[in-house]
Amino acid sequence: MPAVPSAVLTTAGLVGGYSVARATGNRPLGGAVLAGFGAAAFETWRRRSGVGTAVALTAVYVGAFGLAHPLARKVGSWPAVLGVTAATAAVAVAAGDRG
Repeated sequence: MPAVPSAVLTTAGLVGGYSVARATGNRPLGGAVLAGFGAAAFETWRRRSGVGTAVALTAVYVGAFGLAHPLARKVGSWPAVLGVTAATAAVAVAAGDRG
């Protein structure tokens, strides 16, 4: 069975986490989705590229989540989430899915 690309995992975590939080009104539940997919992405990066790369890419993922909040005040929630998701997926493809 082929491995799931980490860009798919980060996209599912960021978009899915936001969607769950928004749909349910339960931010911790959205955070659990974000964390679960983040953990899966970390493990994928660790196996493919090593611990250092996994830590760095996890920092990008968490940073994207944090950046989406102030960015949402400027451009709106969905554009912010989609923008940071696209950037995170691009970094994941470039650095994490090549190992």
